[in-house]
Amino acid sequence: MREAARSSSTAAQRVARTSERLRPFLAAPGLLAAHQREGRADGYRQHLLHAEPGGLFSVVALVWLPGQDTPVHDHVSWCVTGVYEGREVEQRYRLASTGRGDRLVATERLVNSVGDVNGFIPPGDIHLVRNPGPGPAISIHVYGADISRLGTSVRRIYPAHLIDTASPAPSTNDRRSAS
Repeated sequence: MREAARSSSTAAQRVARTSERLRPFLAAPGLLAAHQREGRADGYRQHLLHAEPGGLFSVVALVWLPGQDTPVHDHVSWCVTGVYEGREVEQRYRLASTGRGDRLVATERLVNSVGDVNGFIPPGDIHLVRNPGPGPAISIHVYGADISRLGTSVRRIYPAHLIDTASPAPSTNDRRSAS
């Protein structure tokens, strides 16, 4: 990860190279210690696995119990995510000016399974992630920020009233992505 982040001059290159580096780890049994696989009842749980000195990147495991989700949000930096266990549904949005003011319009719905890797670069990274169950889901995230200092990668949470429910997103089932 270090080499991928340091040798890339643009966020797009970092995402592409980090995606390549992350993928093999998603099939590695025993990657996480027992305590790094623990969720919590009141919402998904973040486990900081590594924060690179100088803040170049951080590696985080997110653990989702069945039915847990995030609010609609965006991020402070580029990110690469890979599903290690279970399944995650990601609803992506774009901010659009409409006759009713700014609205979040659904653009894509992804179902990500073990081994799926996705990346994004702000702006344009507005999404919601949830675990549809039936068991826990664990994903590994590499952020281009110092999560040990920031505490989270979330830049902004969007209020639910901005979501345009009149235009549901097209569904993409079990997408395999190399981002």
